[in-house]
Amino acid sequence: MMRVLVPKFAYHRFVVKRTLSSVIQTGSKNDHQSSSYQAIKGLPFEDIPGPSRIPLWGNLLQYKLGLYDWTQYHKVLCKLNETYGSIVREDLGPYYTVIHLFDPNDARTVYAAEGRTPIIRPLQETVKLYRKRKNQSPGLGNTNGEEWYRLRSAVRHLMLQPREVIQYLPEVNDATNQFLARLRSCMDATGEVPSLNEDVAKWSQESAGRICFGKSLGCFSEGPDEKEVEKIIHVNREMFRLSSSLKFSLPMYKLFPTPMWTKISKYEDFLVDYTVKHVNETVDKINSFVQKGQQIPTSYSFLSHLIASKDLNHSDITVLSISMFLDGLSTTVPMLLFNLYNLATHPLVQEKTFAEVRNALPDPKMPVTSEVLGNLPYLKALVKESFRTLPNGTDISRILEKDLILSGYHVPAGTHVNLNMLVNFKSEKYFQEPEKFLPERWLRGEAGHSIDPFVLTPFGHGTRTCAGRRFAEQDLYVFLVKILRNFKLKYPSGAKLNGVYHTLIFPDGPVRVRFEQRQE
Repeated sequence: MMRVLVPKFAYHRFVVKRTLSSVIQTGSKNDHQSSSYQAIKGLPFEDIPGPSRIPLWGNLLQYKLGLYDWTQYHKVLCKLNETYGSIVREDLGPYYTVIHLFDPNDARTVYAAEGRTPIIRPLQETVKLYRKRKNQSPGLGNTNGEEWYRLRSAVRHLMLQPREVIQYLPEVNDATNQFLARLRSCMDATGEVPSLNEDVAKWSQESAGRICFGKSLGCFSEGPDEKEVEKIIHVNREMFRLSSSLKFSLPMYKLFPTPMWTKISKYEDFLVDYTVKHVNETVDKINSFVQKGQQIPTSYSFLSHLIASKDLNHSDITVLSISMFLDGLSTTVPMLLFNLYNLATHPLVQEKTFAEVRNALPDPKMPVTSEVLGNLPYLKALVKESFRTLPNGTDISRILEKDLILSGYHVPAGTHVNLNMLVNFKSEKYFQEPEKFLPERWLRGEAGHSIDPFVLTPFGHGTRTCAGRRFAEQDLYVFLVKILRNFKLKYPSGAKLNGVYHTLIFPDGPVRVRFEQRQE
């Protein structure tokens, strides 16, 4: 029998309790052969395995010494799972204990125990602190309890109903046509676009600006407006990088303004000022139409819906607009780039997807409609397979509302847990031929086996599902339809794309897709 890996200071206590409980563990995995004691009460929380911790620092020293690379945190999670099993404790500083859960059954248990207001830890602690110090509304992603429920209820109809989101298809089509024009003008002799990462980000801002503010932001204007958008993209990227760096450091910035916190605050000021300027201009235009007794143009429907809500004040409207305008840069943009990479490196999948797209949209000059989107099951499966092979996020966060037994351990209410299902995405236990890129696995009747529904939930699950999911999916589908209908994609031989962790997972370099105009 091999002993389980546990922190050294807890080893003797663990042995005593293991003997009393008649619990047998083999290797470094916690297989938990059950006893009646374990089934009822679970193993003690303090015995949850994990890397050795030291006072104050917890596990941060492993990152500071380079034993763990925080820019490859997604790979660190896989290593923790391999070493310690399906449940792992990690202390990122003196006040940040997180329990990593790698088993889909535990994810199912956590979701099943949720009430109407699931509690989460913010994706970026820095953003929450910044807004608190500026006396701003924290927004959906930084709020819990009844305040979150109030905001969520106010935008549920606007953001989560497919029939409401579809009305913005013209804006997405227009922004995508602008992107296609930029693409054609920037390709080199091989068909590569050196600025592809940035141009996709500009497309996201052009689309978001049209939806949020009812106007073009000039993202492809080659003038001062485009320069300002370029700064937005750069600042947002740096925000995510710096925030993730602080996540793996002692939180001194919460006590006094460190140089990194000062830079983050400056970046936040710029992002907020830019968005607030456009929000206020749009609100003034909407009020002008109302005062004149004129009908509000449909281009202003997003903000006019927010203004009409009796449950939202001006601060709420502003922060919701900030989220709607900027969130795509860190979510939709990297996923679009990952999808382009997967299409370019899997030519057979690309041709199958193109055949479906051509049938749904015979004329490449025609706009993508809701009818077109309703006839793209393979393209939607491709997007889901891209979430599996190149995920954008590492975890779904929850703070438990009640005591639970997870992987055999008693985890008390108030504990922060992360559902880190990405460690299973390349596992033969959950996916047949996991090393292959197979959109077919997500098509009903073609998967060959059932896939656990809790393994892959990129937008979350339950009442705390991502509020922008419908917009993100619509953007992804329209963009890919337009690209595939106009271009054949290739990738340089031997070149490979990986991910880098900066709070979320982004491409680790330029995406070198080569675009070849289709002659039909």
